[in-house]
Amino acid sequence: MFFDLFQSQSDPALDLSPQDVKAKLDGGEKIVFLDVREPWEVALNRLAGAVHIPLGELGQRYRELNPDADIIAYCHMGVRSLKATRFLKEQQFKNVKNLAGGIEAWSLQVDPKVPRYR
Repeated sequence: MFFDLFQSQSDPALDLSPQDVKAKLDGGEKIVFLDVREPWEVALNRLAGAVHIPLGELGQRYRELNPDADIIAYCHMGVRSLKATRFLKEQQFKNVKNLAGGIEAWSLQVDPKVPRYR
């Protein structure tokens, strides 16, 4: 766990920009959004249809997800969801990516109707 503090907060191999995710949706790709934020954050905003598993519960609950699905993990700013993405990759999930910048970037770059918070 200590070494996790030193891992990068971005990873070009795992990150997808909000615009890239939007293009996938617009192209009709079926995406499973995985929201790894805390319940109080989800109460403020969320992406429609997202599966909610807080990061702290992911180790026990990841089997609820299909390892063959196209999964886009997100959190507020993209840091926790990158940790979730790395974890799922370690569990042999094939098609999991991180929404770079999180729901904050989504709101700023794709859908301003999604409320922002601090």
